[in-house]
Amino acid sequence: MMPAIVRREVPAVAGVLAASGVDPVLARLYASRGVRDAAELDLSLHRLPPPAAMKGIDAAAERLVRAIDRRERIVIVADYDADGATACAIGIRALSQMGADVRFLVPNRFEHGYGLTPEIVALAAGLAPKLIVTVDNGIASVDGVAAAAARSIDVLVTDHHLPGDRLPAPALIVDPNQPGCGFPSKHVAGVGVMFYVLAATRSLLRSRGRDDMALPNLASLLDLVALGTVADVVRLDLTNRILVDQGLRRIRAGRAHAGVAALFAVAGRDATRATATDLGFVAGPRVNAAGRLADMSLGIRCLVTDDEREAQVLASELDRMNRERRAIEGSIEEEALADLDALCADAVSRASVCVHRANWHQGVVGIVASRLKDRVHRPVVVFAPGGDGELRGSGRSIAGFHLRDALDLVSKREPGLILRFGGHAHAAGLSLRAADLGRFAEAFERVAGEALSPEDLERRCETDGEPGAGELSVDLALKLAETVWGQGFPAPRFDAAFEVAGQRVVGGKHTRLALDRGGERYDAILFRHADPVPARIRAVFRPEVNRWQGNEALELVVEHWAEEA
Repeated sequence: MMPAIVRREVPAVAGVLAASGVDPVLARLYASRGVRDAAELDLSLHRLPPPAAMKGIDAAAERLVRAIDRRERIVIVADYDADGATACAIGIRALSQMGADVRFLVPNRFEHGYGLTPEIVALAAGLAPKLIVTVDNGIASVDGVAAAAARSIDVLVTDHHLPGDRLPAPALIVDPNQPGCGFPSKHVAGVGVMFYVLAATRSLLRSRGRDDMALPNLASLLDLVALGTVADVVRLDLTNRILVDQGLRRIRAGRAHAGVAALFAVAGRDATRATATDLGFVAGPRVNAAGRLADMSLGIRCLVTDDEREAQVLASELDRMNRERRAIEGSIEEEALADLDALCADAVSRASVCVHRANWHQGVVGIVASRLKDRVHRPVVVFAPGGDGELRGSGRSIAGFHLRDALDLVSKREPGLILRFGGHAHAAGLSLRAADLGRFAEAFERVAGEALSPEDLERRCETDGEPGAGELSVDLALKLAETVWGQGFPAPRFDAAFEVAGQRVVGGKHTRLALDRGGERYDAILFRHADPVPARIRAVFRPEVNRWQGNEALELVVEHWAEEA
């Protein structure tokens, strides 16, 4: 069944944007996504907020410069996802060029769990650091920071997650979401925070007489910043759109790092036409596969090397692991959806879904949670065995339900129930004792039931309405492909009624359509559907460019459809 169509409102400022020279269709799209001034469409680097606006960044730069000057060993402790891997990679690259003695350590998802734990501090101590720098983690590592202090190791936390009731101490902290931070973007990914810390450090070294030629060009890191930002599905506010746009420009211009270029190559993608979608669905999953199935060190090595041959070998291994991940994920999803009818029937009377099977792989439960969330339109937490009688869960949420805050509320109402948790509004992770799964499911359901109204639980599909006559074109599709879209700044999709002038099955499971609207004929594709389509339909679609044998043509990718009376 096609979800209810909700058309985005177009504020009057769209006319102002169009009058300033913005394409009228794009002006409507930008205005409906919160753009109020044409200046917000300038994605130049000089539009970024200054590093000084981020609380704690000056002290962080001072500590890093001291470590560089004294040749104190720095150990970067990364997270095991693409955001953590890219943040670690830019840290290794830039700090090394600044003259630092820097190593890295990344927890194994299956052995160590998440963040700077006392166990990870003990491992890091084997590298004899004077300073540990966390990337994409650490804001909740109260015990880990204390363990480092007991070993006389300083800790610099760079993170973007929401803090808990206590901040880790003693630690230097750079996190736009910590209390008292006035940085205008609260959605910068972990790699973005590290990029800012490196910028402040470079600036301090320069102010103290370091020759510019001996310092790294941080703009060269933007392909990695863009990859981590998109892969972490953070909200693409203006700051993040600038970072992603600038990174994509470098990739398209052939100036990507060897590892990023290799990730595009093994996926058969043309890097000269790189889009944010490619970062999120092509390069990102391949980096993430290392952390999901084995050790993220492989992904970090791919992003750090400048040897094209080594990068190709590592990217090929990541591609193989990603195929393995997809096979495991598919198997788990089949099991999770085997009783989907019963799950959906139960979900009608519930505001949340929690599922678990003893044979599931904890590395892919987050992806399965996302798929289930899309099916039942409820907050979903999927659990897998985590060892030592624990379950590790990964959750995904819908609009209107802040998942990390919900877990925090459950933990306050049921002290001791959740062993560990953390995350964002739309994605979070947690651990609990296997025996407590039922208790957690009911506590989580109570919180979800209080927060979500029946309207919140209705499946809806937001569109940008019906395009005007003549507006759908190859030129429009090309402009859309060059624009940064993503979380919080969604890619355009439209809806309209069409006459189906022709249809044929391709590849055994897809349907190519010839659609007519007011005398205008369009080629369209309906993926994963091979049954006949009615003579008249209402379709929700994306305009894309179909490239074949050197030619470019407009193609409508149909996401949803229903028979039109």
